[in-house]
Amino acid sequence: MDFQDWEMLATLHHTQNITQAAQHLFLTQPTLTSRIKKLEEHYGVQIILRKRRGITFTPEGMQLAEHAIKMLHEQREIEEKLNNMKHQVAGTLRVGVSNFFALNKMPKLLRLFKQEYPNVEFQVVTGWSREMHRLILNHDVHLSFIKGDYPWKEQKELLYEEEICIASPWEFNWQDLPHLPRIDYYTDETMKTIVDNWWYQNYKQRPYINIQVNQVETCKEMVINGLGYAIVANLVVRPYPELIVKPIALKSGEAITRKTWMYYHEESLQLNIVKAFIRFIEGLDVKAL
Repeated sequence: MDFQDWEMLATLHHTQNITQAAQHLFLTQPTLTSRIKKLEEHYGVQIILRKRRGITFTPEGMQLAEHAIKMLHEQREIEEKLNNMKHQVAGTLRVGVSNFFALNKMPKLLRLFKQEYPNVEFQVVTGWSREMHRLILNHDVHLSFIKGDYPWKEQKELLYEEEICIASPWEFNWQDLPHLPRIDYYTDETMKTIVDNWWYQNYKQRPYINIQVNQVETCKEMVINGLGYAIVANLVVRPYPELIVKPIALKSGEAITRKTWMYYHEESLQLNIVKAFIRFIEGLDVKAL
């Protein structure tokens, strides 16, 4: 097997789907299927079994996939060590980024860092904060930008803290919220728990949710267009002064906030590229970007 075979098997292992794997590898499905068949002929074993939805590996195929993942990891490590030995800030920085941060902060950060270090490339994975937490735990990325607090015993930097608030297209009284249309959106469990705890500490009724969407950005657009209010982190609606924004608070009057962190492993600081990026982030006011 060569590097392309390792990459193909690792991608199939991750996606468990021919179509998705082909898209990740920028191949057509027939080309990917042909490469799998050639590998099966070479080893004289069947590697995958097709199911109605996706694929599953045979025991022999799983051995090959695990070997491929191991080889890719070793290849990545040796490339990082060689780049580091040049005493240059170069190579590929692997970053996990929570959805909101990826949309609103990461492009600017990467552009500014690239201006300072033009020989750096980026491999960015986006998703929910819990997924980014898993990636950094498994050493799949050099660092992760995570919204909320997750178990972590290594290094982390607080980037900013923002209030959670009611964002509404019209003025409202707090006691009227249970009867007003609310736009809800799919979010991670930590944010959902914060909002639910606050709601049921203040109201006996369930909220009147009349629109449910997948992303906070869609939710924001619904609010802007006067379809209801939403409970969101402040930075989501900060650029829209026409909205009525009021922070939610504990019974004590203390504002309820959510933090955004940068998580990384101490050992990653041995890499010039990681050390340079962390110092770069520490020198910025990320919230103001």
